[in-house]
Amino acid sequence: MNSAINPFKEKPVNINKCFLNWQKIFVKPYNKKTVNPYTKARIILMNGTEFEANWFSHSFSRHCADNNLRREVALIRRQEQLQQKLLSMLKPTDETPLEEALSYEQLAVDLTATLAKHVKDKYVKQQLNFALLEDFDHLYRFSNLIESENNVEATSLIGKTTEITIGRPTISEHRHPYDDIRFAINNKKSDLFTKLTTNIITAAEQQTMNFYMNVCNTYPTEMGRKLFAEIAMIEEEHVSGYGSLIDPNCSWLENLLMHEYVECYLYYSCYLDEVDETIKEIWHNCYLIEVSHLHKVCELLEKYENKSWQDVFTCGGDFPEFIKLGENKDYVRKVLKETVNITACCEDYLPINELKDDDRFFKYNKALNKPEQSVPSKKVIVNHIKEFNTDYRFEDKPHPILELRDRKCDNSKIGREKQKSAK
Repeated sequence: MNSAINPFKEKPVNINKCFLNWQKIFVKPYNKKTVNPYTKARIILMNGTEFEANWFSHSFSRHCADNNLRREVALIRRQEQLQQKLLSMLKPTDETPLEEALSYEQLAVDLTATLAKHVKDKYVKQQLNFALLEDFDHLYRFSNLIESENNVEATSLIGKTTEITIGRPTISEHRHPYDDIRFAINNKKSDLFTKLTTNIITAAEQQTMNFYMNVCNTYPTEMGRKLFAEIAMIEEEHVSGYGSLIDPNCSWLENLLMHEYVECYLYYSCYLDEVDETIKEIWHNCYLIEVSHLHKVCELLEKYENKSWQDVFTCGGDFPEFIKLGENKDYVRKVLKETVNITACCEDYLPINELKDDDRFFKYNKALNKPEQSVPSKKVIVNHIKEFNTDYRFEDKPHPILELRDRKCDNSKIGREKQKSAK
């Protein structure tokens, strides 16, 4: 726990001096061949965080009748937009959408695992672990595609800190929409890290969903188009699940305050964790801007709702333990071994064997994935095996699930059909 840093107690920069100019926005992109994989992951994380801040702000404005308040929100939003453009410029033009997708999934795996290991709320932890295995499988599918299409090994792009192997098979992840809604947390009763977690992971998964949605119809190959489209649908499920965890009883300004606090927390986390000195400076400068935004929203909360920031952050506002992206292999393996055959049922999580035979999960999944051989996430593995006589993996040791160790076939039953035994 770091009690020394509290953005509410920082002296903010004048908000009218926080506009970036083109010289500061058009920065030199990273070199995709030499950049640290987690630097790429941090850029994706903060790009998604800025995207969420912008679209929440737009929604706020569309539900607000006071034009003076809307002007104040628009001021913050414009500066958020400039920050988002800066982060987008860090991506080099020679990085392909598929290369970028690998970084998206590495972020999804290691961010989710990191949050799950530290969050205290057991229900939120369960949702994180549940989606973790699905993003883990997406990394495996994209890794097989990039070797098939570009003869590139995924480890050359994301390093060897994240294993690449089967998670809960993507074909098993397609659930009826009713089963992706979760119970919301109560901000008044939840600890600060739990509240941060629900907001951080929602923004991160939303960014992934949007990226895949926009890439799928422009990707140059038929196999790639279809795989991006299928996985985009799973990301929609994740955004539904994570988003429903967020307390819906907060006012718009309380939510805006939380968004700004999340940005302060994440930018400072990135600043502490960054290995690239140039990008480290960007994180610090963005943190200073977000502190200014945070203090502006405190003023608005006081003016329009007669509330102080302490009414929302009853814990005092000190940053909790900072997020540090890194290896989570043992944790992922443990979750995989214990929960690969879990699925969702309304707000609960159940072993697939405990569902009724006529459960809507089976009906929806079977209808969507018919015929099975045409499902993109399955076909990409089948194609790779035909070409290379095996799938593509990077494993430190044998897969924790015996049924998923065969590298010459793609298992479509785990997490999807009732099993006689789950090893």
